[in-house]
Amino acid sequence: MEIIHVMHTARSAVIEMKDGGRYFTLRPYRIFVNGAEKTTSDRTITSLYGLKPDSRQLIEVYDGQEKVGEVSFKTDYEFVTLDVTRFGAKGDGIQDDTHFIQAAIMACPRNSRIYFPAGTYRITSLFLKSHIRLELARGAELKADTDRTRFPVFPGMIESYDETDEYNLGTWEGNPLPMFSGIICGVGVEDVVLYGEGVINGNASKENWWKDPKVMNIAFRPRLFFLSGCKNITLQGLKFCNSPSWTLHPYFSNDLRFLALTVENPADSPNTDGLDPESCKNVEILGVRFSLGDDCIAVKSGKIYMGRKHKTPSEDIHIRQCLMENGHGAVTVGSEMAGGVVNLTVEDCIFRHTDRGLRIKTRRGRGKDAVLSNIVFRNLTLDHVMTPLVVNAFYFCDPDGKTKYVQSREPYPVDDRTPSIKKMVFENMECTNCHVAAAYFDGLPEQKIEEIIMKNISISFAENAKTDVPAMSEGVERSSKRGLFARNVARLVLDQVRIEGQTGDAYELIGVDELEEERCS
Repeated sequence: MEIIHVMHTARSAVIEMKDGGRYFTLRPYRIFVNGAEKTTSDRTITSLYGLKPDSRQLIEVYDGQEKVGEVSFKTDYEFVTLDVTRFGAKGDGIQDDTHFIQAAIMACPRNSRIYFPAGTYRITSLFLKSHIRLELARGAELKADTDRTRFPVFPGMIESYDETDEYNLGTWEGNPLPMFSGIICGVGVEDVVLYGEGVINGNASKENWWKDPKVMNIAFRPRLFFLSGCKNITLQGLKFCNSPSWTLHPYFSNDLRFLALTVENPADSPNTDGLDPESCKNVEILGVRFSLGDDCIAVKSGKIYMGRKHKTPSEDIHIRQCLMENGHGAVTVGSEMAGGVVNLTVEDCIFRHTDRGLRIKTRRGRGKDAVLSNIVFRNLTLDHVMTPLVVNAFYFCDPDGKTKYVQSREPYPVDDRTPSIKKMVFENMECTNCHVAAAYFDGLPEQKIEEIIMKNISISFAENAKTDVPAMSEGVERSSKRGLFARNVARLVLDQVRIEGQTGDAYELIGVDELEEERCS
């Protein structure tokens, strides 16, 4: 078995155990550090803690008594540790510890650690600074206040002094609007690692942040973790829960790693997406478990104004060895994607009890920069996912979403308002207990989906499978067919696609220019 060193700090590390499992290893393994047994793990992506700084670490993995692999590395140098309790934080769940923790953050020198021992630390917003490491020990919880009058407000747009430019700080659902600062917040920082076995709890409920969730009350709801204009940021091991809105929201930020996290919100919590990279580049999402009230991962790049002005796509995003549960979509693209999404790869993941596997949401008006290209899904296990693959080019969000221009199935002229969907590849997917359809692809008649490739995909339906119509799209009639629906696709390649248990024909193809089909049923 191959053991891969993923990352390390002075005190922690992440390894990958490649035994063929997806998120879970095929069996539990014993892990030894420098000859001493450290832990047992059944996760392909496993975190290790309590390491000694600036020292060689030999990690050995055993299947029972048999050694199956090893890896070694040297931990980082650490100058000092700043314990937040020595700065006045009590961690008693009563005192507001924000000011004391912020003092520790601002006082922390390079190559050093801010340490949270076990306890409950009441906070509002904490602001990160560059070149620091923050560790939450097991039993440490950052628990957010719910009094919105105590949170800073980020204005949506601030005009420059000479009126030639602008500073966008606040954002809400793809538009530059006032928002409360995040519970954990980074603006223009770099080289930060936030890690540990602790919990960051937004403390949201229907009595506070989730009450009237779409109404701006002073400002729009805060994120649990928010980055703006940051780079080289890593989150490792932590649990994030009960977020006021989107849980992890990096915005115009690059070189990000989300490793071995747990993101958990109640199933009925409003718009508590798990991780929403927006106009971000070079993002790695590895070994993360999602269970929440909206999309597990939603890749975005702004609504019309932000996409057209900044032309910054989300690109080079790699999602691997993750578990998506109980969300609306396992991986969603859009609908705020006017800047485009390029090079998105999802592989070796498990999706279960989500409404959809992939869900692409776009519409006329998103603009010519709203280009979706090179979307790849492979080596996936889906169970109890209603519809594994959905592409909807008539998604009717926004005030004009139900107008004739957005919803008409008649072709319109291709102009600066027309989005495009280019190449998508789906391969090696096993989908069981599906419901509504195997796949639903609905492109624009004037700008067809350029290419869809489906290889080695098996889809079977639950005994009590139900029929439905596409969400957020008008003019589509309910059908008893549960196969593959494709409309307005320039090239469709089907190779070893098996759909079992559907009613009627396996495929319903409308306006498909070129079809290549081999060994399908």
